[in-house]
Amino acid sequence: MPLYAGWISPTIRRLEMILIELFGIANCDTMKKARNWLDTEGVSYCFNDYRKNRLDSSMLAAWVEQVGWQCLLNTRGTTWRKLPEEDRANLNAEKAISLMLAQPAMIRRPVLVRDGNVDVGFSAVRYKQIFA
Repeated sequence: MPLYAGWISPTIRRLEMILIELFGIANCDTMKKARNWLDTEGVSYCFNDYRKNRLDSSMLAAWVEQVGWQCLLNTRGTTWRKLPEEDRANLNAEKAISLMLAQPAMIRRPVLVRDGNVDVGFSAVRYKQIFA
C-alpha cells in the first residue's frame, strides 16, 4: 500500500490510542521517582495531580474494582494515622472510597493507568516490565 499524506499505519494508529495517565500528588517523592523514570525512558504520559484536580468518584470506584481498595488506600501515611479510630474501623470498599475522595493524600501513589489497566505504586523493575 503506498504511503500518502494523512495515511497512518494501523500499528502507529494503535500505539497513538494508548493513553498513559499518571495520578498522584506533584510534590510526593515517589511521584518524582515515577515521573523521572517515565521521562528518562521517553514515555509520554499525562500527569493528573489529584490534590489539585479532585478525582471523579466513578473513576476511583473503577480503580477499586480493578485492584481492590486495600491496594489503593495508603495506611502508612500521616493522613491515615491522624484519622479518628471510628473512621479507620470497619472498612469496606464504599467507606474506603469515601475516605480517599475526602482525603486524596490517602490514595497510594502513583496510580498509573495504561490502556485501561491500573498499576499502583512505583517500582522501576515493574515499570520496565509494563513498558517492555
